Amino acid sequence: MFRTGPRNLITDVAGLRVGNASDVRLKSGVTTIVCDEPAVAGVQILGGAPGTRETDLLEPHNSIEAIHAVVLSGGSAYGLDAASGVQAALRENGIGVEVGGFLVPIVPAAILFDLRNGGDKDWGRYPPYRDLGYEAAQAVGIDFALGTVGAGTGALSSGLKGGLGSASTVLDSGVTIGALVAVNPTGSVTIARSRHFWAAPFEIGDEFGGLGYPTPMPKDAKRILLKFRDKQVGGNTTIAVIATDALLTKAAAKRLAISAHDGFVRAIWPTHTPADGDLVFALATGKSGIELAPNEAIELYAAAGATMARAISRGVFAATPADGDLFPVWSSR
Repeated sequence: MFRTGPRNLITDVAGLRVGNASDVRLKSGVTTIVCDEPAVAGVQILGGAPGTRETDLLEPHNSIEAIHAVVLSGGSAYGLDAASGVQAALRENGIGVEVGGFLVPIVPAAILFDLRNGGDKDWGRYPPYRDLGYEAAQAVGIDFALGTVGAGTGALSSGLKGGLGSASTVLDSGVTIGALVAVNPTGSVTIARSRHFWAAPFEIGDEFGGLGYPTPMPKDAKRILLKFRDKQVGGNTTIAVIATDALLTKAAAKRLAISAHDGFVRAIWPTHTPADGDLVFALATGKSGIELAPNEAIELYAAAGATMARAISRGVFAATPADGDLFPVWSSR
């Protein structure tokens, strides 16, 4: 049986710290993961409308082997500025790759669309995301809040507020795997309009309510419930990080990111649509020193999907209400 790490957060993976910065007036924010030492990384994009920075270098055939931080941000394309703020904070702390006598922190990033969520986006000439990224990088630690915080501050799902979620799993091999996700899909994380999460079979304890599946299953469970069915399609995307302390190659890290997308399928209906920019970064810190045997690797990849599904549900479960919300929170349903 899978069990959680001591915090049930991605920071149960040794070598990672997480920081959040939020602007409640803006209804948006930034979440960053900073690696204590450069981590092997990969990425897989399956949504049709992604917004990214520095993802090409993560492909196994490209030169950079490890990265220093990952950024998840609201703000649509404006939010890509957040990575510049994180990069500035890392450079001030002497973190980066030395290139020709210059220090260059490697900071891939992805964004979600939260512009039309009721927040005040009249920010003047320049958007605030670079400053929010800097603030998030200064706030990193091993404990952090879930729900309406960081990149999940203004996130919405179909019929409910989204949020920032995280979960961890400790495997029999001694390896830990963790997920961090900003949940902002066009689809629904609950079955029809019930309180029951699609990811219920993978729940550990009562980490997102302990409700299981409804009995009987609602007749409209298969109905496709979109976020803005009566409006212009758009305003979506779920972005995430899957991480482990196992020793992985760059190609194996990409495979881990691919497997983590299974958690989107198990937790969101529908997902990976043309209106979503769904993306998963993968990080391998190698801190356990464990190189997995083939059967243990299969367990790792299976746990990636299950852990991601749990993190998605926990993000919505933890959301809290705020003035001007367009949708209610799960706890009010």
